[in-house]
Amino acid sequence: MAPLLIVTTGGTFDKEYGRGAGVRSLSFGKTSAVVNVLNRVVVPRGWKVKPLLAKDSLDFTDADRRKILDVCAKTPYRAIVVTHGTDTMTQTAGFIARAKLKKTVVFTGAAQPARMRDTDADFNLGFAIAAAQLKPPGVYVAMNGGVFAWNKVRKNPRTGVFEAI
Repeated sequence: MAPLLIVTTGGTFDKEYGRGAGVRSLSFGKTSAVVNVLNRVVVPRGWKVKPLLAKDSLDFTDADRRKILDVCAKTPYRAIVVTHGTDTMTQTAGFIARAKLKKTVVFTGAAQPARMRDTDADFNLGFAIAAAQLKPPGVYVAMNGGVFAWNKVRKNPRTGVFEAI
């Protein structure tokens, strides 16, 4: 496996159900689910996880996006995966793309939290890791079994599935 940086920013990928009677809300745990996923599916070492944010992407600001950009720009890694909420993923990807980094940055997320049994998080993360190692420098979105240029994809509001535009 080529050296890879995984930047975690929150989103549904890292949400979990709260504890206690009658609690139905999702919140963020103390650590990202990424390391657990990578260990469970036995991905060889060669990756580094950088926890950066634990926010719903609807709450992201340009200051948050600058933090993501700063990490991507300063890391020596050439392949980067960013876990991100799906609602504003393409907006953040565009913010990163405008910096014209000479790196491969792949955004991914999940419709269901990684800690849930019926989640797409494992698949999407694995797919993003492969894309980050195989795609040329640029900014991409890897969701629902597709890898898309950041500006050639949208989340279908009716189905929640990412599709080419």
